[in-house]
Amino acid sequence: MLKQLNTPAIVLGASLLAASGVSQAYEAGDILMRVGSASVNPESKSDGTNLLPNESVSANDNTQLGLSSTYMIDKNWGIEVLAASPFTHDIKAKGGTLNGVSIGETKQLPPTVTAQYYFLDSTNTIQPYAGIGLNFTVFFDEETDTGAEGLGYDSLALDNSTGLTAQVGIDYKVDQNIFINASAMYAQIGSTATLTGEGQPDLTVDYDLDPMVYRLNLGYRY
Repeated sequence: MLKQLNTPAIVLGASLLAASGVSQAYEAGDILMRVGSASVNPESKSDGTNLLPNESVSANDNTQLGLSSTYMIDKNWGIEVLAASPFTHDIKAKGGTLNGVSIGETKQLPPTVTAQYYFLDSTNTIQPYAGIGLNFTVFFDEETDTGAEGLGYDSLALDNSTGLTAQVGIDYKVDQNIFINASAMYAQIGSTATLTGEGQPDLTVDYDLDPMVYRLNLGYRY
């Protein structure tokens, strides 16, 4: 869970800590809307498969439109609901004799609810925060590709997932209501992928994707 948060979004966030000037103090009842890019970066590979223990799979990174809304309970605590356009991941064999072979594709949606703590209660240009929450990931539109079909499999299914999340972020105020946001979130996402085909034993693999999710947003305070 502890990974280096050294992506451009977090570098931007760190640089904003040096800024000062415009006041920003959130209040109870404020609604903070954030919209921008959301990049999901899964773990590099899965466990071995049940039938081919030396074979694992990997899923590529994907960036989509992210949208979130935070309701401020008081000046320090807020509840965020995060949504996004569907992420698409290509699944490929990694390691073993099938290394690099395309297995299939899946889409996923990761709605997430997070309790956030905003550290600064005085007027500040910047507002750092941290949060912990719950993620529910839905996989859908799974399709097999040539690699799986060459092994006799024509159907792919992935189990949905529920897990914890941890988040850090920072808001930088442009004016009284508009701000720029950068954040990073770790999400526990695990699934069992199952390939089926007529006359073939089911081929399964457990994959803890556990991605880092990086966001860069434009925000508005209502």
